[in-house]
Amino acid sequence: MKVVPTILLIDDDPSQLKLYTWILERGSFAVVQALVGSTSVNLPDPAHVNVDVVLLDFRLSSELTATNIAELVRAKFPSTPIIVLSDLPFMPEEAKAYGSGFVPKGEPEKLLKTVSAAVTLSQSRQ
Repeated sequence: MKVVPTILLIDDDPSQLKLYTWILERGSFAVVQALVGSTSVNLPDPAHVNVDVVLLDFRLSSELTATNIAELVRAKFPSTPIIVLSDLPFMPEEAKAYGSGFVPKGEPEKLLKTVSAAVTLSQSRQ
C-alpha cells in the first residue's frame, strides 16, 4: 500500500488554505490545514499526524510572525522541512534561517515540484 505524503499547510487566510489544499491534493498529497489566528495557530499533534513537509505562508496578518510559527513547528516537528510560500518574488532574508525552500504564490507547478523534492528528502531522512 502506497503511503500518501502529508503536507502541513499554514496560512492566515482561509481562502488561501482552500486554494493551496486543492492544488496539493491534485498533486497526490494529503493536506492538514492550520489556520493562523490573531495570536495562535493550532498545529497538529505529531503523535497523531506524520507530517512530511510544512508549507508556511510568510506574510501573516497576525501578532505571530512566520518566524514565530516556524519556531513552534520546529519544536513539534524538528526535522521536517519548511517551505516558505509568499507573494514576494524571493525568499525573505529572515526566512532563510528556517526555510528549506521557497515558492512564490501563483506558481502551482513550481509548488508541486518543490514540495515533491522536499518530501523525497524528508522521507530519506526517516
